[in-house]
Amino acid sequence: MSKIASDDLVDLLNILPPHVYKPLTEQADINMLLEVVMDLGRAPSARFPDREIYLSAREVIQEDIDYVANRIGVFGDDNRAGIERTLHRISAIRNRAGRIVGLTCRVGRAVFGTIKVIEDLVQSGKSVLLLGRPGVGKTTMLREVARVLADSLNKRVVVVDTSNEIAGDGDIPHPAIGRARRMQVVTPSMQHAVMIEAVENHMPEVIIIDEIGTELEALAARTIAERGVQLVGTAHGNILQNLMLNPTLSDLIGGIQTVTLSDEEAKRRGTQKTILERKAPPTFHIVVEIQDRDMVAVHPDVAIAVDGLLLNHPVPLEIRSLDENNEVRIEHIEPSVTKKGKVVPARSGFTPPVEELPGMYLFGVNRERLEQIAREMHLNLNIVNSIAKADILVTSKSYYQKKPQKIRDAESANLPIYVLRKHSNAQLRQLLITLDRRTKPAEDEKPPVTEIAIREAESAVNRLKNGEEEVELSPQSAYIRRLQHLVAERNDLTSRSIGYEPRRRVRFSKEPGR
Repeated sequence: MSKIASDDLVDLLNILPPHVYKPLTEQADINMLLEVVMDLGRAPSARFPDREIYLSAREVIQEDIDYVANRIGVFGDDNRAGIERTLHRISAIRNRAGRIVGLTCRVGRAVFGTIKVIEDLVQSGKSVLLLGRPGVGKTTMLREVARVLADSLNKRVVVVDTSNEIAGDGDIPHPAIGRARRMQVVTPSMQHAVMIEAVENHMPEVIIIDEIGTELEALAARTIAERGVQLVGTAHGNILQNLMLNPTLSDLIGGIQTVTLSDEEAKRRGTQKTILERKAPPTFHIVVEIQDRDMVAVHPDVAIAVDGLLLNHPVPLEIRSLDENNEVRIEHIEPSVTKKGKVVPARSGFTPPVEELPGMYLFGVNRERLEQIAREMHLNLNIVNSIAKADILVTSKSYYQKKPQKIRDAESANLPIYVLRKHSNAQLRQLLITLDRRTKPAEDEKPPVTEIAIREAESAVNRLKNGEEEVELSPQSAYIRRLQHLVAERNDLTSRSIGYEPRRRVRFSKEPGR
């Protein structure tokens, strides 16, 4: 099914003070609202996918905080509350005396159809673990998993709902989880106990868990799996390697132990005497790394993946995405080994990433953060130490505006300069996506959706340079629209998103405000 969103937005708006509520209702893209932030002594603000705005010149006072707090549920030990029969979440910031001095009012949405890219995995009966950065859609996927397994496959599904994050506030679960049953958790520290209680008392075939984060919860998950119950959950971490390095959660993927080999065995294996090995079968059979709402990386056999990574052996991977026809596109990645012996993931039909990414010279950019994001995206960076060896210079807006000698040298050498608007993870991720787009598909392979959208944006740039005043692009997802906005920015053009989902699109123009 195509994606359909339900957000009960009016229920969230109705808890806001009038001077916050009114400006919000005047926003053309109010249906894209992510959250409203109210901090004592500061102007209230609203966050959207591509922007953040102040809603009032008037600072938030204590009466405004109390106005919201009196219209919602009770805050739990985790300082979260909700609105009954909705998925909205209100999180509190308290002072040292325990008084609320800040609120984050986050819009909760049920997005039906969001698991199409992994639907066959969750229907396989195997336990699936979802990883990904905050806000990428892990909890949204869990809701849809619960509904599909309970309604379409008629399975007995129990949702262990800490903070009422999955099925909403109140005693009656939100319709987004379908016929799945929901067990509430009194306090986050008791989540592991409720997980065991669900198995012992209610005979589920599937248990849904959000945010496995402690050793007790990891142990409870293993106990559940050993009883033959399918698990679908999320954990802290962006990629499989994060779990391997996390001693608290490594048990989810089998755990890591140090083993000392005999001299003869070490020689036979061609390794050092002390090595790392997986010590038990993984609790979860499949790990899904959510890179974007429509793109995931899948480790179809966690045992093989962990063993391979520990031995520095090639590890197979699947990259799944939705194409322009909302069909699942699966790309099987078979790793290759560079001349230096380093394993890098090579894409089917593509040259290895070590060759496809240009040489980057970083100026005023955090190399460690960029490398971390590259690892999450399964890309191999090519960072050089001099402008003479570089294919591109990457810098931040603040550095570029000051025009230091390095920037002037790059411009004199006609070296392309990529300017980051903000030194944020999102901007660094967009940089790597833009550079990775240089990969050329095989002649018989259809270009991916992202590449087609970027080509359209570049064509719009040329049309504007040839005299047109504005150009409207094809409707795209929020993720791809952000990339198109970046194309406009690099070419000193104005861009803005117009229309509503699923027809929301980007318009390029020469003049500000068009």
